[in-house]
Amino acid sequence: MIGILIVAHGTLGESLIHCVSHVVGQRPPHLMQLGIGVHDDPQAILPQAIRLVRQLDQGDGVIVFSDIYGATPCNIASKLVIPGKVEGIAGVNLPMLVRALTYRNEALDVLVKKALSGGTEGIIPFTRGFQDAATGS
Repeated sequence: MIGILIVAHGTLGESLIHCVSHVVGQRPPHLMQLGIGVHDDPQAILPQAIRLVRQLDQGDGVIVFSDIYGATPCNIASKLVIPGKVEGIAGVNLPMLVRALTYRNEALDVLVKKALSGGTEGIIPFTRGFQDAATGS
């Protein structure tokens, strides 16, 4: 099973874990987060992030999600990447996380593709009454 680490601003990671736990009915195993505060020193946080990746890796690898590309959490997460073993994706959202959890028993490269597609396909414009139109009611 591929481990999942969310490195994000403040409590976003824990909030995503709380939401996905609601969606799937329980807190998924091998899913952790590292919240980065405004006063945190990235160099001081990096060893903690490395420990979390090691703890999450059950032999199948780890995917690290961050919130905003180029921001401090993503910069920390990028230092964790080991191609083929630890992969990273910026722009984490709830559909991406649900998709990652669904396919985490696949190969790491497959999971990366599935997570990316879940994140982008989960962004859909809707209008008032969209559900009625979708069901034909």
